[in-house]
Amino acid sequence: MSEYKQAIILRRDIEMGRGKAAAQAAHASVEAVITIIRSDNREWKEWLEKWLREGQIKVVLRAESEEELLKIYLKASEAGLPTSIIRDAGRTQLPPGTLTAIAIGPAPSEAVDKITGHLKLF
Repeated sequence: MSEYKQAIILRRDIEMGRGKAAAQAAHASVEAVITIIRSDNREWKEWLEKWLREGQIKVVLRAESEEELLKIYLKASEAGLPTSIIRDAGRTQLPPGTLTAIAIGPAPSEAVDKITGHLKLF
């Protein structure tokens, strides 16, 4: 089992095609990594390096509402984990500013699982 992972959580209560959902998941993943790279947090950077060596394990999960997604995001942030939050630009399927996805990590799998372990796969 991998020691480090990234969880990407997408909303299921909005109409997104598969391609749109994949793009939103990618945005969340990349943004979380950029957050780590731009930070001064050495621990996060160590997690990122270990995650890269382990093969960049990701899991894509679902939240049933914007409220649930925000609660998960806040819980992860309060736990000191690297996070990202994605709001759509509104160029295609969704109104501008629609909250679509978050990412947590890369971080230790155990820490991510404490926050996302109850969620179902997307």
